Amino acid sequence: MSSAAPLPLPGRQNPLVIGGRMDADRALLTPRGELVRGCAEALAEKLAGLPVGTARIDLDMSGVHFMDSAGLEFLEVLRDHGRRRRLPVTATRWNGQPRRILELAGLDTTDPLRSPAPHGTPPPAPSAVAREREERLHLLQEEVEQLRQAVASRPVIDQARGILMATYGCTSDEAWHILREASQLANTKLRAVAESLTACAATEGTPPPEEVRIALSRAAARRSSR
Repeated sequence: MSSAAPLPLPGRQNPLVIGGRMDADRALLTPRGELVRGCAEALAEKLAGLPVGTARIDLDMSGVHFMDSAGLEFLEVLRDHGRRRRLPVTATRWNGQPRRILELAGLDTTDPLRSPAPHGTPPPAPSAVAREREERLHLLQEEVEQLRQAVASRPVIDQARGILMATYGCTSDEAWHILREASQLANTKLRAVAESLTACAATEGTPPPEEVRIALSRAAARRSSR
């Protein structure tokens, strides 16, 4: 049996699915997909369906490739379940972007359910803890927002790359570098550069602004000369 979370982000095709098996009295759960809105509810449903007598729960997080702040709620559901049932719970093998989010949140990337302070280390003063937590949460919110914008921008950027590939006979990677370099040269957001290209290619489309057009030409010329 698997539990799935709804998919909130546009353009993504991998909602969370939680598989797993029992090894004697130990539950081995394997989430796959994204820790986004609804993931905590999916975990709670999965935990509620574990057999009576389960003495330990271990989550292998290597199949999770995207996480926003809802992932912290996911962890809290797991932690609370362990406290209420008085059994050990772990969430290990984090990688990629989810691991980065854990770092920004100040959690142990080996197992965020474990206390981050080594034994014998005195805790920082409360005011310092509050300031550090506020800074980390701010960074976390910024990074998640950037990721959301990148997801929303993906379709138009892919279209622009296709236009450049057809125009200059370049590869997909080369088209990406042209877009990124043109964005820097024109001091214009990459999404805006991509939108101007796709608008130009449309029927009765308008040409890109002059600074974008010049930047694209320069970026393409540099790429072809390498």
